[in-house]
Amino acid sequence: MNNRIPEDLIERAYQGKSTKEDGLLLLELPPLELFRFADELRSLATGNIVTYVVNRNINFTSRCVGTCGFCAFRTNTGRVLSLEEILGKVREAEQANATEVCIQGGLLPEVGLDFYLGIVEAIKAEFPEMHIHSFSPMEVYHAARNSGITVKEALFRLKKSGLDTMPGTAAEILSDRVREIICPSKLKTSEWIEVVRQAHAAGIPTTATMMYGHIETLEERIDHMLIIREIQKETGGITEFVPLPFMPYNNPVGEKMIKEGRYATPGLEDLKTYAISRILLYGHVDNIQASWVKLGKKFAQFALHCGANDLGGTLMEESISRSAGASNGEQISVEELEWMIYGAGRVPKERNTLYGRVNELVSRNPKRSGCRAK
Repeated sequence: MNNRIPEDLIERAYQGKSTKEDGLLLLELPPLELFRFADELRSLATGNIVTYVVNRNINFTSRCVGTCGFCAFRTNTGRVLSLEEILGKVREAEQANATEVCIQGGLLPEVGLDFYLGIVEAIKAEFPEMHIHSFSPMEVYHAARNSGITVKEALFRLKKSGLDTMPGTAAEILSDRVREIICPSKLKTSEWIEVVRQAHAAGIPTTATMMYGHIETLEERIDHMLIIREIQKETGGITEFVPLPFMPYNNPVGEKMIKEGRYATPGLEDLKTYAISRILLYGHVDNIQASWVKLGKKFAQFALHCGANDLGGTLMEESISRSAGASNGEQISVEELEWMIYGAGRVPKERNTLYGRVNELVSRNPKRSGCRAK
């Protein structure tokens, strides 16, 4: 086909009405044409700003009753962090000027909602201003089931205790065909959707993720993005979309792929995935996050010209991707993030979890103000 994108496709994208067929057609375009269009929509949605958040990951245990074939983090013997150990990590995060802690862990067999409530309440008691971005839809579903209550009630109680937002992880690919193969004991597609919808109804915004590059088809990837769009049209509760390339090392799904001669997704495919997500979600989900952990720092910079407008967080303690073979580091400084953003020709801005501006932190830590865009 020629390098021109059909005018009707462009018009549907501007209107936020791109179809599945549009997505498949866009994937056939010369890459630079696709990237140019995605970058244009990125500029219209978010301007020249690239955001990041100062945060800390806290994984309270690697023990898990799950059977996900893509997981390299799960162990049968891992310990569970005590509440004081978790609080110690939050103290370190506050000292580093973090505005967010992201807490997730494996599914412990007999743990109910009180375990999660205890974490939230203890953090809010000592750090009332710290944003708690925690517990995946699977964790909430698991806790509610173990406690004999509905997901709706569990979310209401988490919100009341101080949970601010939830990571939209455990989504993998929202296709029951795929989920039956890679994570048969996990939430079904409809159950994941319902937990996220209920979270939004309870006043708990979420992110939305997509782990791609394993056994799914291109059609299933696009279907996943369109499901996210439908949820957003209904609730408006999704803050960002985060495409996450599958790490094929140290896990059964990846080992099988490697035996078949398939490895991690090619870089060009990653960039096309970011571009397609920007186009399909345009007008609905403004923020597309590029994972420097998964992509690497230089490729994450390039993704900023393919539709992405956010580089995620400083993390301080990234362990899940690292266990699956990611080798791009466990943490990154504000200075390096801003250097990356400037190097990509964009303007860096620190944000909070809900994409509001963070200005007061400059005066709290003068060392960080030197390279910050005003």
